[in-house]
Amino acid sequence: MTKIGILGSGQVAQTLGNGFLKHNYSVMLGTRDVSKLEEWKEKGGGHAHVGSFEQAAKYGDIIVLAVKGHMAADIIEMAGPQNMMRKTVIDVTNPIAEAAPENGVLKFFTNFEESLMERLQTQFPEIHFVKSFSCVGSPFMVNPQFAEKPTMFICGNNEASKSQVVHILDQFGWEISDMGKVTAARAIEPLCMLWCIPGMLHNQWGHAFRLIKM
Repeated sequence: MTKIGILGSGQVAQTLGNGFLKHNYSVMLGTRDVSKLEEWKEKGGGHAHVGSFEQAAKYGDIIVLAVKGHMAADIIEMAGPQNMMRKTVIDVTNPIAEAAPENGVLKFFTNFEESLMERLQTQFPEIHFVKSFSCVGSPFMVNPQFAEKPTMFICGNNEASKSQVVHILDQFGWEISDMGKVTAARAIEPLCMLWCIPGMLHNQWGHAFRLIKM
């Protein structure tokens, strides 16, 4: 059984954790405060585990980074980059700034010349980051029920790691579009802005992207 270590304990982390449990993975959520995840662990059954960030990083064959963007590097340091060397790390983060949205458009602390994923890949070169799950809200991350299968955009430098993520996304009910190397995160991360605009302006959150091909 493949083991998944999730760095994070919020809604995204718990949703993905439940998704992995549903598809017969063993999961450990990493958090600063294990007590707040007791209910999640109890509901998850025998393959649901809770530990520190470091324990989750050691536990997982595959790691999921599901924290606020401005905390991402610090959480990796707390978990121990050495515990994730040459492992696939699914990067769910977006570089959302603390500033309020403008006309429904989120503000980022990065620019179009450098994504958050690129910063992380440069800072932790021995980790195989794959961007995924960053362009849709948590209620639709696992087996979304739309009229058509939506598209998840991924990117990363390591082909074997991307293949692992493609397998997971296929199980989770997504069409996959591989956008290439880590540089493509400059385009993928801002899809979070686009996805959020209908929600911010009209409280409409029930949508996802689909790439239509000839």
